[in-house]
Amino acid sequence: MRRSGVIRTFAGMTITDTASALLTDEMLARFEERAPRYDRENSFFTEDFEELRESGYFRATLPPEFGGPGLSLAEINRMQRRIAYVAPATAVAVNMHHYFVGLCADMHRAGDPSGDWVLQKAAEGHIFAAGHGESGNDMPVLLSSSKAERVEGGWEFTGHKIFGSLSPVWTYLGIHAMDTSDPANPQVVHAFLDRNATNYHIEETWDTLGMRATTSNDTILERAFVPDDAVILVCPAGFAGAGFFHVALFAWALLGFAGVYSSIARRAYDETVAKMHDRTSIALTRSMAYHPGVQHEVAEMRVHLEALTAHLDRVCDDWSNGVDHGGDWPVKIVACKYDVVTRAFAVVDSALDLTGGSGIFKRSNIERMFRDARLGRIHPGNSLLTHELVGKLSLGINPDEQPRWG
Repeated sequence: MRRSGVIRTFAGMTITDTASALLTDEMLARFEERAPRYDRENSFFTEDFEELRESGYFRATLPPEFGGPGLSLAEINRMQRRIAYVAPATAVAVNMHHYFVGLCADMHRAGDPSGDWVLQKAAEGHIFAAGHGESGNDMPVLLSSSKAERVEGGWEFTGHKIFGSLSPVWTYLGIHAMDTSDPANPQVVHAFLDRNATNYHIEETWDTLGMRATTSNDTILERAFVPDDAVILVCPAGFAGAGFFHVALFAWALLGFAGVYSSIARRAYDETVAKMHDRTSIALTRSMAYHPGVQHEVAEMRVHLEALTAHLDRVCDDWSNGVDHGGDWPVKIVACKYDVVTRAFAVVDSALDLTGGSGIFKRSNIERMFRDARLGRIHPGNSLLTHELVGKLSLGINPDEQPRWG
């Protein structure tokens, strides 16, 4: 992690110039035009993906020594928000790649080379995706319902992974599974499955309420082999094994999700405010913008936006600037994600109220934003897990302690 106050350059350009080259206004305009079609057809954002790959956006978080500009979490988060303002599903899916590469970049900067293999592969153009989701596992990454078995030269993985965004294009899927060969000391194995591996298949299950263009299909592992050099960490299960890898993964993933949903709220707010000046009522002499109820609701939306943006910016900046929050980092990360997505949905919910009947039609951006925004509270950590972790850690209770409650 780095300290603020330094103007960094890459290939003779400032980081601001680099960001502008990686993600142009023209690209964003095309993303915006395609987003409704992807949603309507439940199709992958293929054209967006190819443009982002061509611009070098998937290398944005690579450190300079690996050929990238080395954008920090805070810097890429702000760029992701620009994508999410016009194409939320594209931004959510791309976040899966950035959170692995960004995590490994932070490990590298901290002096831990165990993720350098990921950085080398990303520099070659490989795409990383997340295979952490499992039905019935409410402690993602820390625990697993999948099985890892030690074999010669590596590990075999068996399990059912869900929510695999980027299913059509990933070349490496980040997975984790439990090694219970020593029942008294279960271990979690974190590794990357090569798309060319055998003994796995992708099931096309993705037909959902929102974020449809992510194409987050299921991945079925049937003793899929991963060699040792693609294993990034083997650690004790639960919080007992949690270290910088886990905290950095949560930072890049959860704050990345929060950035996406913050932009959905911003877009819903902007469209609603503009629309209120055009909406009329036969009972009013001026537009609905002069209705006191509308003014109150818009004020509530603005208050939410001010709060969620400040919260997200602060936590992203603190992480990127190396602020030492010590053991409070997990609380700060999960609390920020929860706060942002909860406020964001409140904004979009109000936007639908104020837009009225026209907002429920499929032709309306508000209708699509409402569906997309609702998924924010489902992304890890959800409300139940957030309140458990924040409550226990604030009270000094070990989340691994059994029984879990009572």
